[in-house]
Amino acid sequence: MKLGVFTVLFSDKNVDDMLDHVAAQGIEAVELGTGGYPGDAHCKVDELLDSENKQKEFMKKIKQRGLMVSALSCHANPLHPQKQIAEEADILFDKTVRLAGKLGIPIVNTFSGCPGDHENAKYPNWPVAPWPHDFQEILKWQWEEKIIPYWKKKAILAEEHDVKIGLELHGGFSVHTPANLLRLREACGPAIGANLDPSHMWWQGIDPVESIKLLGRENAIHHFHAKDTIIDQPNMNKNGLTDMTPYTDMRNRSWYFRTVGFGHDTKVWADMISALRMYGYDYVVSIEHEDGLMSINEGFAKAVANLKPVMVKESVGEMWWA
Repeated sequence: MKLGVFTVLFSDKNVDDMLDHVAAQGIEAVELGTGGYPGDAHCKVDELLDSENKQKEFMKKIKQRGLMVSALSCHANPLHPQKQIAEEADILFDKTVRLAGKLGIPIVNTFSGCPGDHENAKYPNWPVAPWPHDFQEILKWQWEEKIIPYWKKKAILAEEHDVKIGLELHGGFSVHTPANLLRLREACGPAIGANLDPSHMWWQGIDPVESIKLLGRENAIHHFHAKDTIIDQPNMNKNGLTDMTPYTDMRNRSWYFRTVGFGHDTKVWADMISALRMYGYDYVVSIEHEDGLMSINEGFAKAVANLKPVMVKESVGEMWWA
């Protein structure tokens, strides 16, 4: 298992400075944004697709520092009811898959997207209640007419380029729980899997260790994010888990993101790392920083320091005692 980072944190640095910085912190893998919400500060997909020489130079820079690329990430909403938004996300995803295939990067991370409630909708509609029955009708239409057909095509594209798709289980998008992910995977095939981020499990009331077990049994974890969450119970009592208080108003939110170790202690993170290994995930744990109480550099450094002691790196070998 390798310790990585989602380099969107360091979008103010050029590629060389970013790689030097993370390598100096003991990072072994980088997850690079190609556009969409993460931006493309360190991976210009169009430039790289058009030039084999640039592709070789790009990967050489990374390997020279003892690093690997865990994933290319293009988080966006390819199912957005506004066609221009959806088309931009769709084109970016296809380009990212093609580039990942050319560079030998096995994973492309993104969101599932969320459609509207009919063909002429203007905004996404995220049903989260089974009644009144209108919501069930919306959900049925979304899955049958939009979500499954779209991702069936993308799963085929990914397989053609020897790439797997890591969908981040994130509120506001159609695939946001282990059950959603497994439903889509059953419909579209094993190219679809999770980019599992425990921070989004906690605020939905899902135990991340149990989510690892549920998805791991199906070999459905393609990538893993390391980010923490804290629940403010008095605010949760007031606002509930689908809290619309802005992220910037942390004092009044039901929950908010923290750097690793500042929402849950080392034992909890050790349990997650152990569960990942138990269920066959031996890839990258990619640090993501969205902590409103810490600077990027401090949050990143503390996440590295808190994760290093619980990472399991060596192969098990033979159980000599059994």
